[in-house]
Amino acid sequence: MSTPATIAANDRYGRVIELSRRARWEIERDVIRGRRFDLDKPFLPAGLSLVNELDFLSAAEQRLLSQVQGRTYAYIFGLVERFIAAKVLDLGREHAFGDQVAFEALVRMTDEEVKHQELFRRLETMMAADMPAGYELTADGNAVAQAVLAARTWAVLALTLDIELFTQAHYRASIEPAADICPLWKDVFLFHWKEEAQHAVLDELELKREDGKLDKAARDAAVGDLIALVGAVDGILQGQAKADTRYFCAISGHPGDAAFAERVGEAVLKAYRWQYIVSGVMEPRFKKVLFSLVDEAQGARIQQALAPLTYAVPAKPEITLPMAA
Repeated sequence: MSTPATIAANDRYGRVIELSRRARWEIERDVIRGRRFDLDKPFLPAGLSLVNELDFLSAAEQRLLSQVQGRTYAYIFGLVERFIAAKVLDLGREHAFGDQVAFEALVRMTDEEVKHQELFRRLETMMAADMPAGYELTADGNAVAQAVLAARTWAVLALTLDIELFTQAHYRASIEPAADICPLWKDVFLFHWKEEAQHAVLDELELKREDGKLDKAARDAAVGDLIALVGAVDGILQGQAKADTRYFCAISGHPGDAAFAERVGEAVLKAYRWQYIVSGVMEPRFKKVLFSLVDEAQGARIQQALAPLTYAVPAKPEITLPMAA
């Protein structure tokens, strides 16, 4: 017998399907439209790249660093969506012989995440053709996905919800208002945001469904997995920040300048931690959902694990992360 809670959840799955149909877009027809990236403009806004904190860089160097970071921003999204698509496919199987509305919603989400991976692969090919040689992709998508999917489902869903909520927050608070960034790069994240907004609804529904299966001991273990996943994400960011610093120093005319590289490297890692960890855990809806599921001790464990990263907040914040819709 259906309960008010299950009826409400079913309505939310149905709403996601409706919005998915309306928001549907195609890579070439709607996003790229035969265009190239404009290298005379920044890619990532300063509210995310934090290049405005590097006053020792010229305006041209700040623009170039925003383009390097923007390339990595797209690459990392493609990386994480590999495991998201695989996990959502597994979740869909759980509904295959039950709630067909939930099943359709998750099948649609899987299809959209696979499309996003294709989009980001296409962008990397385009940027590789237009930007100087030497850029490195430091993590393998399949290896990352396999490592993440070895964690408990609760932890994977919590991480996924975090990613898809900060995607929305970044676009609405920083990318959308930026009038000076490359139009193609901006459009990529406009269309990405349109579908991720629906995905976050499904993440929350599935996380709460999974949480209902757990007792305290199982949730303790899942919290441990979530903390480990955040640490793994930080490891990826550290490796990419080092590679991007080497690349930027080489193409900006500062090869071999160790002091310059150290200052740039610290700033790039701070920016990546802000983009992919700190801005997410500060997002109001994510905090509300996550901390409603854990007890005081579990919440304290999460906060303690995050404490060393909380320095990575802009010195002069240009954005205030909004509550995602």
